Amino acid sequence: MAKHILRCTKCGKYTLHEECPCGGKAQEVKPPRYSPEDPYGDYRRKAKEQAWREQGLL
Repeated sequence: MAKHILRCTKCGKYTLHEECPCGGKAQEVKPPRYSPEDPYGDYRRKAKEQAWREQGLL
């Protein structure tokens, strides 16, 4: 049994077990820890901004 709440990658339901009753694998839903020295943060922010522009949100 997991320590934290997990989300199934197959059906999207939340569970505390590593394997969902639907048969899918569950993974943690917490975002990665923030680090001011993150070498890829700039790329992620640019990609997110570009995606928002394509969707017409910016």
